[in-house]
Amino acid sequence: MSERTSYAPGTPCWVDLATPDLEAAEKFYGPLFGWEIPELPNSAEMGGYRRAKLGGKDVAGAMPLMQEGQPSAWSTYISVDDADAIARAIQENGGTMIAEPMAVASYGRLAIFTDPEGAFFGIWEPADFAGAELVNEPGTFGWNELGTRDPAVAKQFYGAVFGWEFDEEPSDRVGTYTIAKVGDAMVAGMIDMNALEMPAEIPANWLV
Repeated sequence: MSERTSYAPGTPCWVDLATPDLEAAEKFYGPLFGWEIPELPNSAEMGGYRRAKLGGKDVAGAMPLMQEGQPSAWSTYISVDDADAIARAIQENGGTMIAEPMAVASYGRLAIFTDPEGAFFGIWEPADFAGAELVNEPGTFGWNELGTRDPAVAKQFYGAVFGWEFDEEPSDRVGTYTIAKVGDAMVAGMIDMNALEMPAEIPANWLV
């Protein structure tokens, strides 16, 4: 289903870009994906946050960098039904809270974490805003993949926090590719960064 009005808890529901130059991002992603990234009526009070639209549908976010030294990066947000309970579960299972659950106007509640290996991700408890209105089509996000150097630890963590179950598939690229599932639905992927011989300085990360 491409158009979405809700996401099952445990499903990636939103992605956004932190960038030092929103205008440059619009000039790049606009022609590439057909996006419009307008300044919104409440962008100023939301720290400059914008929502990229494709055909009038919200597909991603874009925001200025929040602090000096922060890299430009895409982030993945996972839908949850109780941000406070999930925040506790994340910390009890070895994750670190970067930003505690907070209300974002009437849209929902947001929190930011790193997993036990340091990969950044967010959680989103929806209220008026469920997440991307269009997915799995050209110009929208279609898959979210964790790069980890310890798949066993990652599976234990994300399984305990989000209730994910995992299937393993043979892969010519990485030996074994892991698929995370909520019920019968495939929601994310996982690769062993060691199998790709990635340099040690590349941290564990979520790829959009």
